[in-house]
Amino acid sequence: MEINVPGKGILEITGIILDYNGTIAVDGFLIPGVQDVLNELSKDIDIHIVTADTFGMARAELAGVRCSFKVLGLEKQSQAKLEYLMETGAGNTACIGNGRNDRLMLRESILGIAVIQAEGAFTETVMSSDIICPDIFSALEFFRKPKRLIATMRD
Repeated sequence: MEINVPGKGILEITGIILDYNGTIAVDGFLIPGVQDVLNELSKDIDIHIVTADTFGMARAELAGVRCSFKVLGLEKQSQAKLEYLMETGAGNTACIGNGRNDRLMLRESILGIAVIQAEGAFTETVMSSDIICPDIFSALEFFRKPKRLIATMRD
């Protein structure tokens, strides 16, 4: 996906890294409808889910989603997510998250999107993002309707 954002330049996005709990899931359960949107996007963009899996349900909940999936250890999750981003390619990867452990990957990605849903969002994560959305569907819609991204980010 290539988007020319006036004042920012060309964003060539080949992947999206998403946090699980608080971003695409609430209390461990995938938000209804997210699977369909992610599977649609996965036809053109690599989808990656990175999680601490607080509720231990992520693997089962994501069984029908075409994505790469990684469960993090209990320590240094912010750094682990950042390292995953660097392995994936920060210059071509957008990130979506809400928690404290998402702040570094949102700041370093080509496009960082913070979502504020039932869990809320960590203040520093919001400040590290390029865009703030009220929910995951609004965030994912940028990749389905890129003119929204242009309208939000142009200078």
